[in-house]
Amino acid sequence: MSDHDTTGRRSFLKYTGALGAAAAISTSLSACSSGPKSTNDTGDDGGAGGSTSLTAVIGYGNDGSWDPTQTASAFAMAGNHHIYEGLVDTDPITRAPYAALATEVPGAAQLKGTVWKFTLRPGAKWHDGKPVTADDVVFVFDRILDAKTQTLAKGFFESWLKEVRKTGDSSVELVLKFPFPDGVARLALAKIMPKHVFSRPGGWDDAMKGKAVGSGPYRQSSHQPKTNTTFEAFDDYNGPRKPAYRKMNWLTIVDAAPRVAKISGGSADAQIADNIPYANIRRLEQDGLTVEGGAGMNNLFLMFNTAHKPFDDVRVRQALHYAIDKKKMIEVALKGHGTAASSFLNEGNPSHRRAGTVYDYDPAKARKLLKDAGADGLGISLMAVNVSWIVDCLPTIKASWDAIGVKTTLDPQETTAVFTKMDQKKDYQVVAAASNPNQFGLDADLIMHYNYGPTNPWMGYARWADDPTAKQLFRQMDQATREPDAGKKKAMIQEYLDVVAEQAVIYPVVHNELMTAWDAKKITGVQAQPYPGINVLKAHPA
Repeated sequence: MSDHDTTGRRSFLKYTGALGAAAAISTSLSACSSGPKSTNDTGDDGGAGGSTSLTAVIGYGNDGSWDPTQTASAFAMAGNHHIYEGLVDTDPITRAPYAALATEVPGAAQLKGTVWKFTLRPGAKWHDGKPVTADDVVFVFDRILDAKTQTLAKGFFESWLKEVRKTGDSSVELVLKFPFPDGVARLALAKIMPKHVFSRPGGWDDAMKGKAVGSGPYRQSSHQPKTNTTFEAFDDYNGPRKPAYRKMNWLTIVDAAPRVAKISGGSADAQIADNIPYANIRRLEQDGLTVEGGAGMNNLFLMFNTAHKPFDDVRVRQALHYAIDKKKMIEVALKGHGTAASSFLNEGNPSHRRAGTVYDYDPAKARKLLKDAGADGLGISLMAVNVSWIVDCLPTIKASWDAIGVKTTLDPQETTAVFTKMDQKKDYQVVAAASNPNQFGLDADLIMHYNYGPTNPWMGYARWADDPTAKQLFRQMDQATREPDAGKKKAMIQEYLDVVAEQAVIYPVVHNELMTAWDAKKITGVQAQPYPGINVLKAHPA
């Protein structure tokens, strides 16, 4: 692979983990996934930069890409927030920007213009001891904006950011194509990386495979794919969010039962775990643990292959959404921790408005739409990722579709298998999977370009980018991006969200709540995230 195309289109999802954010790689891992004893130290060993150790359990694979410009892996993104810094980072819950590698966040006056100036934090060092310089900043942004390099981060920046220039050894300026105040929060998605490490031949491949050298409060001390990743406090860190733990061991345990066992019962040796199954909440609370949810955009979505008839017909796509008994799905599969989609965005999003087309349960309407489309007697093989909560929802979809005369076969597979087929352009009918763009941010412009950008992988998988309606949608999206007035921009976004709802090419069925559990007697300052992973930059030993 060349430096211009490290991952390549074919392996985009496989290595980014873009199902994300999206979804776990459901490799069977037993309770022995706690990692080698040498990297599973939970004792109190004191020392600078933190007084004790933390063991965490992450319900997603740690073997996706760790390249910050490329990854959507839940585990890697969470880890990278502790290892790397952006010029500006954002609070994991409120998403309020704060100065990280830069000395300050641009003020209101500067954000109205097209040049943003930044000075790097004096004394900032890489984990190998070398100083952070302006060359490192330019190095990362050059990769993101390089027309010959396809990275996930490019979709978050190329529409509004023209270039990044070095103005001194420790200063840079960002030159924008037009005023774009929303972009300041996106700087958290451009983690600054050391040029002397990752510009070497094969450097980006090393980053993808798990090599991480940052300037943040924790340095990566070991990485065992499919088992665990360990961290140590970086003694030379002089930034705003100090490490509270001397050591951290993050275990990857995708299977629910061993993951829950790691944090509960007499043999528990972890203080915090994400991706807690709803069925385990009560027992964990009875064991004295705190269990809280984060409600956001996490969703089960359907994606149609519009090159495979009859799914090119919008009536068929709509019919299959109207047919699903979402109330039953929420009650049975999600144990009440979900909301039927009323827009592409979840109801808590600042830009949410009930869409012009809402797929309330209406089997009679579904039958009529199928009949009008000449799709009577339709048979569907529903390919799905085998993430546990998605699998729990599949029987409701099958029962709902069978009830309107659609013969439905469920075909759950590992996430990597599903999206390798997508990358290889293999034929399929409908996919059910999980997604949560909130790990990238809350602004609707970013979320929609992640899912509906004309050149992004999702549109390629759905084979929809060349449709006339799609092309008009993309124009509307670009116009909204450039609109300087916040109120007008929101209205424009809501207008094109109606198009997305009506077309239902990639569209959520339900939004659900993600649960995090922790032992409040051992760790405090935890906030449950509405997207996969954990962030303990504000947490500390109880």
